[in-house]
Amino acid sequence: MNEIKKITVAIPGAPHEYEIKIGTNILPELGQFTRKCVGRKTTRVCLISNRKIFGFYGGTARQSLEDADFEVSIFLMPDGEKHKNLRVLEKVLAFFSEKRLTRSDAVVALGGGVVGDLAGFASAIFGRGLPFIQVPTTFLAQIDSSVGGKTAVNTVFGKNLIGAFHQPHGVLIDITTLKTLPLREMRAGLYEAVKQGAIASRILFDQTQDILQRFPPRNFRRDFENEHFLFELQNLIAANIAFKAGIVSGDERENVEREDSRSRRILNFGHTVGHALEKVTLYKRFKHGEAVGLGMRAAAEISNRIGKISKHELNLFSDVVESVGKLPQADNIDPEIVIKAFSHDKKTVGDSFKWILLDGIGRAAITDNNNIPENIVREAVSSVLRQ
Repeated sequence: MNEIKKITVAIPGAPHEYEIKIGTNILPELGQFTRKCVGRKTTRVCLISNRKIFGFYGGTARQSLEDADFEVSIFLMPDGEKHKNLRVLEKVLAFFSEKRLTRSDAVVALGGGVVGDLAGFASAIFGRGLPFIQVPTTFLAQIDSSVGGKTAVNTVFGKNLIGAFHQPHGVLIDITTLKTLPLREMRAGLYEAVKQGAIASRILFDQTQDILQRFPPRNFRRDFENEHFLFELQNLIAANIAFKAGIVSGDERENVEREDSRSRRILNFGHTVGHALEKVTLYKRFKHGEAVGLGMRAAAEISNRIGKISKHELNLFSDVVESVGKLPQADNIDPEIVIKAFSHDKKTVGDSFKWILLDGIGRAAITDNNNIPENIVREAVSSVLRQ
């Protein structure tokens, strides 16, 4: 399989459009791709990764960049969501300063969402903006965080509350890097794929359901030897990216005045409870996709309890989530603590808190918290945490 898929992200008023390139065994093309994205004048690149990912793919990435006549420096950050914080950010910025990077240099993020978010934020604020390239190596990062320009770090007072919009200059996705993912990481990304299908269209939802049925996640490592699986996986990744790119192109900065079905805010489906769960467990207990999985279940429960989706649709949605894998145990987390954490979520606008709910499979609805009885929210969150 050697077909390459390309998606262009063009945002009105943005300083540049960028290309997302999706294929198999294309990491050796990183140098040429980066050169095309940043131009001939750039001579220095800082490659940011973590030790685990760099151990798998760092040599190939570095060699490819050097072959394209870049001088490459390496920064390896600790692995895990808990390290996406201000302390590590400061170390990255100090490294940029030590290497005397300027706005004519570039940053390449090789890794999952943690690496991409932190490297992107550092790129956004150092020298008032460095070009950067995303090379996502997790399924979740490939279909979500590497696209759209949101960069941020976590703090004790909330997830991603300190950040910036900083669009990459390009995104290179080699789906064969997923072979080395632990099963838990792959499942975390697949929960995000279910999320996007649930809010995008019935077509994308059914496509996701179909690949989960024909290629159960527990067998994904073995399935990488199957050309048909790689073809279907590439199509699913491309479909997810095309959906998100379309949303971002029309609402880059998540306009709080918009409440239509193409608002960027719909991408927060599952994140209300998900971010709260990550916060109250200090970003150590759940993978981001797992927390979103639990958050989606809660949002779907609320959608059913206030009459937006039928019991049949709720069960269908729940079955597809379950087909990814069993979500982590959460029955020892106090629902009241999770609910309290909602008030500090970045989706609160003034005194108005917005839920992203389902108005049918494939249709999202932005709903004011004031229109949802408190007991329904409490019962839905409690029910999901007990499952």
